[in-house]
Amino acid sequence: MTADPFDAETPWPRAALDRACLRDHQDASLRALASALETNRFYAAKLHEAGMTPSDLRTCDDLARVPFTTKQELVADQTAHPPFGRLPTYPRTCYRYLHQTSGTSGRPLLWLDTDEDWGPWVRCWDAAYRGAGVGPGDFVFGAFSFGPYISHWAAMAGARHAGALALAGGGASSEQRLRAIVDRGCTVLVSTPTYALHLAEVARREGIDLGRSAVRVTIHAGEPGASVPAVSARIERAWGARCFDHAGATEVGAWAFACQARRDALHLNELDFAFDVIDPESLAPVPDGARGELVITTLGRHGMPVLRYRTGDLVERVSEPCACGLTLSCIRGGVLGRVDDMLIVRGVNVFPSAIEGIVRRFPAVDEFQIEVFRAGELDEVRVLVEARDERTCATLQQAFRAGLGIRLEVSAVPPQTLPRFELKAKRVVRR
Repeated sequence: MTADPFDAETPWPRAALDRACLRDHQDASLRALASALETNRFYAAKLHEAGMTPSDLRTCDDLARVPFTTKQELVADQTAHPPFGRLPTYPRTCYRYLHQTSGTSGRPLLWLDTDEDWGPWVRCWDAAYRGAGVGPGDFVFGAFSFGPYISHWAAMAGARHAGALALAGGGASSEQRLRAIVDRGCTVLVSTPTYALHLAEVARREGIDLGRSAVRVTIHAGEPGASVPAVSARIERAWGARCFDHAGATEVGAWAFACQARRDALHLNELDFAFDVIDPESLAPVPDGARGELVITTLGRHGMPVLRYRTGDLVERVSEPCACGLTLSCIRGGVLGRVDDMLIVRGVNVFPSAIEGIVRRFPAVDEFQIEVFRAGELDEVRVLVEARDERTCATLQQAFRAGLGIRLEVSAVPPQTLPRFELKAKRVVRR
């Protein structure tokens, strides 16, 4: 096992500041993982099919020979070998944590972690807090349902590792959570971006002035919204706080975070992961700065690792200096969309995040939903909005034409009739 590169009492480790040191750290972490893979049935078979053994993984360059892993493949393996599939490296008695994915796109994946594996989760969340300037003296409120979702529990553990006090908001209504945030003097909100906006809506209805609360930082994950300028600006106006994005996944970990110096991008946490960006069609690597699908190898979680995992997230990776001092690569604009979420409207590629980026410019719109329906042989899109004035729909339709280059139908619906989301928002509905 490699040493914990994050310690609440020390500054960023040298590997985050020097690319040569970082690569040595990654290679050493990969070799430690390769030793653990000797007892991993899933990857023993996968590497054998590629003419490899775990001992062939000496440096991160060797990962290029490893076949990709997909979520569908893992779901199929757990279906064929219930309940956890062949991916666990150790006997079940070695594991202490069981969580699952949200299952928004199909059957949920079950995920096991050992005590040692929990360390990478905590330090990766610690990086997200550290990047946002959160630490000792802060009071973090986790506006989550908790339940079986690992990011909720890891967010609280990471806050404590960063030296902050943490309060879990599970089992409470939105009104109760707002009162706890205000009355306890919480300084940091952690939630999905959608739920932060919903809390602001409830606060407005309840007469609660969030701008006068102690909240100074909001950190968001679960959706790409917090990297969309219009969304982050709306959150900051509502809360009177600085908004930071963050990205992660149950089967990988908390893999990217924003810093105070540059919030138009996310740092890739190369201390705990190896990253590639590929063309989702040809599967070939794309050059620096080009858009492609992010591929992740976990370097620290040995109990249920993933090698060259296709995330489905579209990103643009760049390697350039950051004013914060970190040399970790960045993805411009955060997660730009999902490979499987792209809509093709009259021959134009449109991502839901692009639609949200325009909708959120309009303060008169409280909530929205994207309806996709067939008109003949083509997909058409209708955007339903809860608008507080009659002119908004026409103006919003003009903004779509100007910003996306196509006309989208916009229809007003009564207030409070569209669904609200605490976890990942599911706004695209196919009729």
